[in-house]
Amino acid sequence: MAREQPEQQAPPVQRLRIRYAKRGRLRFTSHRDFSRAFERAIFRARVPMAYSSGFNPHPRISYAGAAPTGSASEAEFLEIALAEVVDPAAIHAALAEALPDGLDIVEVVESPGGGLADLLEASRWQVDFELPLEAARTAVDAFLGAESITVERMTKKGLREFDCRAAVLSLTVEEGERGSRLDLVLRHGTPAVRPDDVLSGLARTSGLVLTESPLLTRLTQGPLDPETGAIGDALRSGR
Repeated sequence: MAREQPEQQAPPVQRLRIRYAKRGRLRFTSHRDFSRAFERAIFRARVPMAYSSGFNPHPRISYAGAAPTGSASEAEFLEIALAEVVDPAAIHAALAEALPDGLDIVEVVESPGGGLADLLEASRWQVDFELPLEAARTAVDAFLGAESITVERMTKKGLREFDCRAAVLSLTVEEGERGSRLDLVLRHGTPAVRPDDVLSGLARTSGLVLTESPLLTRLTQGPLDPETGAIGDALRSGR
């Protein structure tokens, strides 16, 4: 008997690029939990999704550059492929209604094409923690004065050592609501250097000790201008 062939789905007719935020207590939502919540939302909102071919078709959703669990973010991105041409504003409204408060749709635009993940070259972070400003300035000066700073982090492949200094494009500190606030720009790479890795680096170079968990917030992420160090618009850039 000939083997049954999987159903072939029609190609997408439109792609939408979406920026969303993780706010408040929803910053503790893992990427897996968010993806489940988002797929339920597109079902409730009756978004005309395009599906993959094969024996187990699934909605065509491309996730990229998710923030670590526990981090708030104003700049998370994904892209969806649709079987019908729709108004991005209507999809924005429908998804905003279907998602829980704290997982908030910021903007929906037609995709300009190209790979979304390739555009996410750098992130700007805000890090708030309880430490006197002068102590934080001393720690930042020591960090920036080092050529390399090796830190450790447990990953899926076990404990890894890597240089957290090389990924830091800029680092400044000012007074914040909790004591001190870092403004941090990180270049994306492999392994990815996260804000908590930079805090580990600050501790290594200066003996910095934090008694409370810092609040990490990604403000933006996107393509990096190598000349100015500015982070561009990932929603409207295409490669």
